[in-house]
Amino acid sequence: MQPLAEPAASTQGAAPDVRLVGLRKRYGDVAAVDGVDLEIARGEFFTMLGPSGSGKTTTLRLIAGFERPDGGTVELGGRDVSGLPPYERDVNTVFQDYALFPHMTVAENVAYGLRVKGIGRADRQRRAAEALATVRLDEHGSRKPSQLSGGQRQRVALARAIVNRPQALLLDEPLGALDLKLRQDLQIELKRIQQELGMTFIYVTHDQDEALTMSDRIAVFNRGKIEQVGSPAEVYEHPSTEFVAGFVGTSNVIERDGQRVTIRPEKIRLVLDGTDGEPASIHAAVYLGAITRYLCVLDAGGELAVVQQNLETSSSDVHEMEGRSVRLAWSPDAEFAIKEGT
Repeated sequence: MQPLAEPAASTQGAAPDVRLVGLRKRYGDVAAVDGVDLEIARGEFFTMLGPSGSGKTTTLRLIAGFERPDGGTVELGGRDVSGLPPYERDVNTVFQDYALFPHMTVAENVAYGLRVKGIGRADRQRRAAEALATVRLDEHGSRKPSQLSGGQRQRVALARAIVNRPQALLLDEPLGALDLKLRQDLQIELKRIQQELGMTFIYVTHDQDEALTMSDRIAVFNRGKIEQVGSPAEVYEHPSTEFVAGFVGTSNVIERDGQRVTIRPEKIRLVLDGTDGEPASIHAAVYLGAITRYLCVLDAGGELAVVQQNLETSSSDVHEMEGRSVRLAWSPDAEFAIKEGT
């Protein structure tokens, strides 16, 4: 069977798949999207990450055409589509609820959009089979959605979205209703599918681990604006604002020579015997299996979170650490200057 789509070719000099310029959307007195500028290249797995109400979902809906902007433009492949309805935009959207037709088989659900477009029966069946093979459900085409698990139904929704081969696939927290283990498995599967297709995926989530796992680049949203755009490593290792440092993982923010800097908990060493580092005491220790999280109170004032791997540590050992005097040490390279967010 031929692949559903060829991997993306070189796009040097080509227009980005998605370009947002000065995008704005208000609901009454609330600026849901407040001057967003963004370019997403062809074939990227791009994630819009942020808390509820940060503007990420509204931005996705503006790209899809479900909302009209109050200002700015949405371009797809260099074409301004700001005034076009959703059905005239070369994108498809996958939502958290699968919205499958219960009376149709899996294959019929996947082929439905092709039927609406007037694609012939044989071509519909072939393309639906290709899409189901891509999501590894090629043996489930004759089943009804009620006969599938939640994860399988989400794969059917994904197959239905990619069968039309859109320029960009928009995914609005599609794994949010699944349990943790299944969600983690499907994160890997989504990334595999995206790489296999070479298709642009634009993914919305509030889950930092999800964003770090799958993305080529991440835009961190806060109060309708983008605080930082970068690779997962850049956003995690070099947060540019205090908001990003606190939202993407856990971070310590301290004052150094009149400047605010951030230090990730796993970059700090607990020194049990020695004179290196800042004197402190362990206020609380939480055993989490593979790691232990310590909350340490500095003798000079303030608190630092520290994370250490449990290479030879048991839960009883961790409990005995509470109240112990220690020193906290880290490399100067672990400190990164930050600014206040929006």
